[in-house]
Amino acid sequence: MINFLSYKYDLKETIKLAYPVSIGQLGHILIGVVDSLMVGKLGAVPLAAASLVNGLFFLIFVFGIGMSFAITPLVAIALGENDKDKCGIILRQGLIVCVITGALLNVAAFFVADLVIYLDQPEEVAVLAKSYLQILSFSMIPFMIFQSYRQFTEGLSDPKPAMFVALSANVVNAFGNWILIFGNLGAPAMGLDGAGYASLITRFFMPVVLMTYVINSQKYSQFDPSLKFRGFNKKVIRKIVAIGMPSGFQYFFEVAAFAFAAIMIGWLGAYPLAAHQIGINLASVTYMIILGISTAASVRVANAFGRKDKEATRKAGLAAEILGGGLMLFFGIQFILFRDFYPTLYIQNPEVIEIASSLLIVAAFFQISDGLQAVGSGMLRGITDVKIPMIAGFIAYWIIGLPLCYIFGFVFGYGIIGIWVALSIALTSAAILFNLRFYKKIASIFDSPE
Repeated sequence: MINFLSYKYDLKETIKLAYPVSIGQLGHILIGVVDSLMVGKLGAVPLAAASLVNGLFFLIFVFGIGMSFAITPLVAIALGENDKDKCGIILRQGLIVCVITGALLNVAAFFVADLVIYLDQPEEVAVLAKSYLQILSFSMIPFMIFQSYRQFTEGLSDPKPAMFVALSANVVNAFGNWILIFGNLGAPAMGLDGAGYASLITRFFMPVVLMTYVINSQKYSQFDPSLKFRGFNKKVIRKIVAIGMPSGFQYFFEVAAFAFAAIMIGWLGAYPLAAHQIGINLASVTYMIILGISTAASVRVANAFGRKDKEATRKAGLAAEILGGGLMLFFGIQFILFRDFYPTLYIQNPEVIEIASSLLIVAAFFQISDGLQAVGSGMLRGITDVKIPMIAGFIAYWIIGLPLCYIFGFVFGYGIIGIWVALSIALTSAAILFNLRFYKKIASIFDSPE
């Protein structure tokens, strides 16, 4: 049995660090939720196109997010070692990596938009999706700059600045949607493209605000977060890439499974795809909240790891697991209780609502697995263990998850429900593999002879 009293300090510190990150993550995902809510007013076809594009865009973008995630544990470890100069060096070199990554992803997303017509989607959905994705592609670089500064401040256990920026970004996005989607204040009504332009404007707003604050704030001056580049630090860049690239692929494998699942669901028609968008939006809200605990786990584990404190490293991880599992259990209960209400916030089509309501029951059951795999991934990043988790993610989502999606959905004929059950099995597999890996790895690191 776990003595929860002995974890009081760890739970408290994890919560203190996690809640601003969770609110910030929630603020970020709410941009997509608000887009879906407002696009849903245009009908099922634009909502289905938004679902398809959001899956494809995030499929590409998530690799960049994974690259930027390398900054947080490296900064946290340097802080644990009391090497403040190194924190600023990691920020500047991380910014170089993130900008280059963002530029490459921008090009990739723009040209992937031309392939939408080959995904066997309804024609009216494919037409809307192409231009929407091309507009969003130009938000890659500015958001990667935001990620660089966000991961830097979170690595310093100061996630509140990014939280406030993310929340204020929702105001900018919602106002932009109101103008550009529906044609208010004399602007042309641009429909789904309007939502794309509003998101693009918002993602330029975010890095400008956070970057300006960090560079000019006195509390960060000791780490020298300025843009005074002294050249390429090959050692630091190699370390960022060595952690960031496997992390990016790990997240890619997960998001790709859900993106390809969305493509399979598109074969079933616009209504199931629209219902999938609603269900994924709601599940994404809880996932973004749990990412706060995942980030807290990464930072606290990295700090203890930098101090070479085995017991603190283990307790930081277990405290995050307790919080993550408990919180996701609560969210699962909410999904069951309000499964008939939540879909009505997006659309009034009764067929879409009925399908989405059924999906929320499945989502309720995979909440704990989703939470524990996210926390497990964060703990592993904290000890800079990313290569084996990348392979584990590939096994869970591509070897187990995707084949089961097709088998349950089409061979057994369970349709969209079968696809969602298969995704829940993939998440459970990932949760088990990541958490077992963490405890095995810290045992081998700390118990091995010097």
